[in-house]
Order: sequence, then C-alpha cells, then structure tokens
Amino acid sequence: MAKKTKKTVRREWTKSDIKELKAHSRARTPVVKIAKMTKRTEGALRQKAIVLGVGLGHQR
Repeated sequence: MAKKTKKTVRREWTKSDIKELKAHSRARTPVVKIAKMTKRTEGALRQKAIVLGVGLGHQR
C-alpha cells in the first residue's frame, strides 16, 4: 500500500507576518521558536528573511 503524503499548504505572507518576522529578527529569537509560533517551516522563514534582507538564526 502506498504511503500518503501530506499536502503542501501555501499561505501568503501578510504585512503583519512580515512585521512580526522583522521583530523576531531584532529580538534574536531562535528560528525553531518562530517556526512554532507562526506555524511555518524553518526553511520558509529563512527564505523570507533572505528576501527581506534581515538576519535569522542568531547564535548567542
């Protein structure tokens, strides 16, 4: 029997999502925590950060 794969659900980035991502970047929040809060993957967050030109995944 074939294994069922999870369907990819794409959500658009709203202005408030972008504002929140930038705030987390300034606060140096770990990417794992941001991913759980926003219900997005780490990869999606990192890609958007690159497009916006903000840093993510800061080490303390």
